[in-house]
Amino acid sequence: MADLKEQCGILIVKALNSVKAEMGLEGDVGTDTLVLETPPNPQMGDVGVPMFPFAKVFRMAPPVIAQKVAEAVKKIDCSGEVGEFFATGPYVNVRLNKEKAIAAILEYITDESQSLGLSDDQGREPLKGRRVMIEFSSPNTNKPLHLGHLRNDALGESISRILKEAGAEVFKVNIINNRGVHICKSMLAYKKFHEPKGETPESLGIKSDRFVGDCYVEFDKWSKEDATAETQAQDLLVQWEKGDKEVHELWNTMNQWAIAGITQTYKRTGVSFDKLYYESETYLKGKEEILKGLESGIFYREEDGSVWVDLAEINLDKKVLLRKDGTALYMTQDVGTAIYRHNDWAFNQLVYVVGSEQQYHFKVLFYVLKKLGYDWANQLYHLSYGMVNLPEGKMKSREGTVVDADDLIDSLRDGALEEITSKGREEAVGDAGAVAENIALGALHYYLLQTTPTKDMLFNPKESLSFNGNTGPYLQYMGARICSILRRAQEEGVKPLTVQEAAPLLNHEAEWELIKTLGQYAKIIVKAAETLDPSVVAGYLYDIAKSFSRFYHECPALSLAKENPSLAAARLLLITCTKTVLERGLRLILVPFLEAM
Repeated sequence: MADLKEQCGILIVKALNSVKAEMGLEGDVGTDTLVLETPPNPQMGDVGVPMFPFAKVFRMAPPVIAQKVAEAVKKIDCSGEVGEFFATGPYVNVRLNKEKAIAAILEYITDESQSLGLSDDQGREPLKGRRVMIEFSSPNTNKPLHLGHLRNDALGESISRILKEAGAEVFKVNIINNRGVHICKSMLAYKKFHEPKGETPESLGIKSDRFVGDCYVEFDKWSKEDATAETQAQDLLVQWEKGDKEVHELWNTMNQWAIAGITQTYKRTGVSFDKLYYESETYLKGKEEILKGLESGIFYREEDGSVWVDLAEINLDKKVLLRKDGTALYMTQDVGTAIYRHNDWAFNQLVYVVGSEQQYHFKVLFYVLKKLGYDWANQLYHLSYGMVNLPEGKMKSREGTVVDADDLIDSLRDGALEEITSKGREEAVGDAGAVAENIALGALHYYLLQTTPTKDMLFNPKESLSFNGNTGPYLQYMGARICSILRRAQEEGVKPLTVQEAAPLLNHEAEWELIKTLGQYAKIIVKAAETLDPSVVAGYLYDIAKSFSRFYHECPALSLAKENPSLAAARLLLITCTKTVLERGLRLILVPFLEAM
């Protein structure tokens, strides 16, 4: 379809220039001025090109231009090999030559299955040469990952994969927030409630990051009974920044517990990073930069000794950058981290995947870096995503109402396993536990990614696990059904035709609908990459599943093997191509492809 669409554009440009010459107008129309759309109704054709952009130049109404262009194309391309061109109001629409379009799409999938997303409809590679660094996850070492982190991780990992698919170089980074007063609160609770009894995660049989998180919850309860608890935590932070040996030993131990547990969850969910940064290693660079800015007059010091930046230039008030006791804030360490990152891997763009509640923070961060003279600060982008909660309401870490990531996945896995066993599918799927785990991950990630990132959302575990409708398990089921057909074909000795053999035979409307949908893959990937929105891919894969479902019911394949072996083999090729695109697309949104379920 990519080639035929390009030819449509070329013919329409030639026709526009022909009409322009007849009218005695100077200058040529270029292909870059065309917009190739998909008509909302298949009866209107396969491609639609609006004539609105040319109304001013031609000094005539778009419907009149469309009529003249359609007639001019017929003179230029008498054979009609590309398709049928006709005017529909202000549009020049095209019914493509189906046989040629089908051959182009299936050839593209079968011959270039390793680089399906590298170009758009015109064969361009819009993201080639782009170096994108993506920061996501950013856990605190005072608690395990929770539902909010799962949305962040899914977005960051999925966007990274989509950008790579579109041809960009991607470098995934994670800042481990391993210092600060919140860490000190967990440390104090451990010293008060567990250290005297010699308790450790191992001795209690608790996942190590969960144990540290329990300490944080215990501190919150204690602080409500002891008015000095908060002050003790602040004092502990000061001791840490002074390098107190005993404080650092405890800090190292508890950080190792937290990070070890968090790393296990990353592995479980398919999330990985090219480099980890630690706040404890970058905040001093931030302090150094802020003090340089203070010396040069970019920032100023208040009477209490704290350092601030005036934000009037961006219509905000002011922001503290160093506390009066000289300790750093998140802003301080983020300044240092950004500088280290650009030194480590010079990016064209740095994308911060962080919740919408931090919009103010990033406006200030980007402004501070610009004031410090870093030109690349103009290449920083905050991908602000909405909050995710459960139907029960908002979650709070300190009160222990957060849904632990592992607990949620365990619950989804158990629900999937129950579904498998209730249908007696244990033997058919092989390792029922492993399949249930993959269904759980598919349910979770698809549900989190099918919503546009900027929107708040409720995660409904029961809905996410449904095997019907717009869900991950439904897409996985379609993949498993396709694999079942291909296994049967192999057993029965039915082999797919070549593209050139199959194209003339695939003329059913359901086949054409599915093929056109498959042909949109590259365009969809480029759109998702440019908008940093995995929901574009999720919606597209659901469209494939729906198109395949219609095709499956209306166009039998293997049952025709004796009656019409050529058509059966042609449809088998289309089924194989559907598997290629569906499997590749599911990987981009972290939904495991299952061959049986």
